[in-house]
Amino acid sequence: MQTKRFFSGHRKLALRSLVVATALSVMPAAAAHASLISTSACDGAPLSQPFLKWGDTSPYKLVPGGDFETGAKGWTFSGGAQIVSGSEPFGVTGSVGRYSLYLPAGASAQSPYTCVDAAYPSFRFFDRNRGLLSTTLVQLVYKLPLLGPVDLPVGAALLNMTWGPSLPMLTLSAVPGLLGGGYAQVAVRFTALTGATQLDDVFIDPRMK
Repeated sequence: MQTKRFFSGHRKLALRSLVVATALSVMPAAAAHASLISTSACDGAPLSQPFLKWGDTSPYKLVPGGDFETGAKGWTFSGGAQIVSGSEPFGVTGSVGRYSLYLPAGASAQSPYTCVDAAYPSFRFFDRNRGLLSTTLVQLVYKLPLLGPVDLPVGAALLNMTWGPSLPMLTLSAVPGLLGGGYAQVAVRFTALTGATQLDDVFIDPRMK
């Protein structure tokens, strides 16, 4: 059993390396290989422009439960993560909400899986720190055939004391899309590394750049 887990872990590690190493070369060619990678929104979710105020004209879809207004159904919490009162003040979902996600240091939260393909190159969210020099690790978790969940670190979000949008982060979805027959299921995982973090309104961009 230990040997089986050892090789399974090494296969997942190899896939992480493959995605990171090849995504930059695959993404520019994705539009030329539409027969291999779908470049359309794969679940018909409604789109909006939540970051237009900050010069980002791309259309986005809300990650399931990503506004935290309905109790974050389908999200997985650990380490004291919880829904709290207070929301980003910009009303990017159509109105100012009442709730957001709170992560004390060491806590993490993972969204439900959502459909992505090569047309989902980036995602963004709103955040603010609740402690001095707070940082949040951001990861993507892909559900792939045979291998199961494979997590990929995307980067760390350096937070401000007031609410604001994160920088765009790449989903690297082209490679998992190829491996998964054109589509992949991905979840977003947030982990508070230092200090406490508050997050709200998590969006994925479904348009091919």
